[in-house]
Amino acid sequence: MEEIRAVFENDAKRIDAALAQLVPAMSRNSLARLIENGNVEVNGEVVTEKKMKVRAGDRVSISLPEPEILDVRPENIPLDIVYEDSDVLVVNKPKGMVVHPGAGNFTGTLVNAVMYHCGDSLSSINGVIRPGIVHRIDKDTSGLLVIAKNDFTHNALAVQFAEHSITRAYQAVVYSNFTDDEGFVEAPIGRDPSNRLRMAVTDRNSKYAYTSYRVLERFGRFTLIEAVLRTGRTHQIRVHMSYIRHPLLGDDVYGPKKNPFGVSGQVLHAKTLGFIHPSTGEYMEFDSGLPDEFETILDKLRKKYK
Repeated sequence: MEEIRAVFENDAKRIDAALAQLVPAMSRNSLARLIENGNVEVNGEVVTEKKMKVRAGDRVSISLPEPEILDVRPENIPLDIVYEDSDVLVVNKPKGMVVHPGAGNFTGTLVNAVMYHCGDSLSSINGVIRPGIVHRIDKDTSGLLVIAKNDFTHNALAVQFAEHSITRAYQAVVYSNFTDDEGFVEAPIGRDPSNRLRMAVTDRNSKYAYTSYRVLERFGRFTLIEAVLRTGRTHQIRVHMSYIRHPLLGDDVYGPKKNPFGVSGQVLHAKTLGFIHPSTGEYMEFDSGLPDEFETILDKLRKKYK
């Protein structure tokens, strides 16, 4: 069992918030379970109440249980590898592939493919279902993802994501034309109060979200945009673009149920990904070409509207 120790310098912080700073790669729910299960001590005393406050000088230790044996099996699924070394793996995920196993998707996921490719060289911080997974993109979103091969790398990348210092630029085809060539959406995102299966711009149990965008090409009823994430909320680009009445083409959750091109799933591609390499300290940036379906749609739009 791995143990993490620290002495806190700040005063009067809830233990769950303090642990989130100490182990940024772990979710708040995972940290709450560690507290409830008696895996956290403050000054040698077991803590089971997440609302307890720690003060400057308090000594905190976390006992991390050994990772469970993963029952998800490696699968020999081809990967589009953009970059790889002993710490990170950058892949170009195709549209239609789920990132990690879940209800109804225990095979054919990116995790199945990465497990086969990397063997035991994957971080275990995010649990048995998400080995190596630092961030994710939706099933029907294509594009770049970085995989962590060890816990040190995972933690270091998680800090960059938490500090919003990761470069993430997407391209998307959206409905309607824009008045301006660039802009931003700054609006909190949380579960849709009227439909828990969707996300929405809401003030209830939501988190700050910021998306900037710029017009790349105009097609009359449609626009090709670049969207850059400052934060990384679930469905952020899809929700923000729908909120300003520019839903993504093909997105039948936040846009029209039918679309003139018969596209299944949003036309959204994670094109650029940049981060500081945890071991070398160097900034690395990667770019991926648009998938064939995306290019075909652009060709049709250019012929029809230009």
